[in-house]
Amino acid sequence: MPQATTAPPAVESIPEPATGRGTGSDFAPLLRTVKEQGLLERRVAWYARGITVNLVLVAAIVTGMALIGPSWWTMLLAPPLAVLSARIAFIGHDAGHAQITGDRGKGRVIQLVHANLLLGMSQEWWNDKHNRHHANPNHIDKDPDVAADIFVFTQEQTAGRTGLRGWLTRHQAWMFFPLTTLEGIALKVYGFQAVFSRRKDTRMPGRRRAVEGLLLGAHVAAYVTLLLTTLTIGQAVVFAVIHQMLLGLHLGMAFAPNHKGMEMPDPENSAGWGHLRRQVLTSRNIRGGLLTDWFLGGLNYQIEHHLFPSMPRPHLRLAQPLVRAHCQALGVPYAETGLIDSYRQALGHLHDVGEPLRTGA
Repeated sequence: MPQATTAPPAVESIPEPATGRGTGSDFAPLLRTVKEQGLLERRVAWYARGITVNLVLVAAIVTGMALIGPSWWTMLLAPPLAVLSARIAFIGHDAGHAQITGDRGKGRVIQLVHANLLLGMSQEWWNDKHNRHHANPNHIDKDPDVAADIFVFTQEQTAGRTGLRGWLTRHQAWMFFPLTTLEGIALKVYGFQAVFSRRKDTRMPGRRRAVEGLLLGAHVAAYVTLLLTTLTIGQAVVFAVIHQMLLGLHLGMAFAPNHKGMEMPDPENSAGWGHLRRQVLTSRNIRGGLLTDWFLGGLNYQIEHHLFPSMPRPHLRLAQPLVRAHCQALGVPYAETGLIDSYRQALGHLHDVGEPLRTGA
């Protein structure tokens, strides 16, 4: 593992950038300053500490389950395990973006361990989906995160939705957080489908499929074994439900504020957008301190993360003043709000999208 870099010096104001809508010039001065201040250098030691602490705490919970045994008191360990599982997901996310190490092989191993083995989610499926999201955030035709599915994100997507799907669309703002409790399970289901599917468009190389399949199988085997050797069948089911539902809710609370209700590019309104505008105008930051950073896994700095996907998580807050000042100088809106208000905006957007079905328009 490469030597850890030291924390970068305090950031300074960036030079006044050139104004105008040139797609090449808007981002270049910001990128140059970020590189000069060392904010793209990896923080291997920071991640090593975080990973170690998280794994030790997970081991402590597993030990606690074994020591307590088949008791309903063991259910109290499900919520902290859900929180730690979300930490595992955040580490897998960062590894996929090469935030932890510049060595692709080592980064893949870290992500395979955290995503496939510890979380039960396919690395290959997640990376493909997430990279397409980063390339075209909130783009209705190109971003898989805003494709019409259980939820819809534009009024055009409500057309033809009847029955259960129509009911969900009419009430999707109210149903958003209850349905996010299924996100932890959905990540597993989609991952298994991607690894074991016979469809040509979802096939991955044979060696990768074998590695991912073995790790996913090991995850399921270990999880089921843990539950059935420490709890009764009924308790095991309840523990799994609490754990997976709280994990899904936690992940939903981290992802929901980031893009919902922000600009949704199309060929008409995004002509001439370069990298900076495409990422900034579609993203929303969440104000807060160290607790917010920890709870949201650094995704509260969504603008900085989208501009610099490989930037290590602890550097995002250091880059924020630079990005904000740069956007202000360019006249580019920089969206930032509190956590509660971010949910209000996101849910308000979902509510407005369902309006045609509620009014029969």
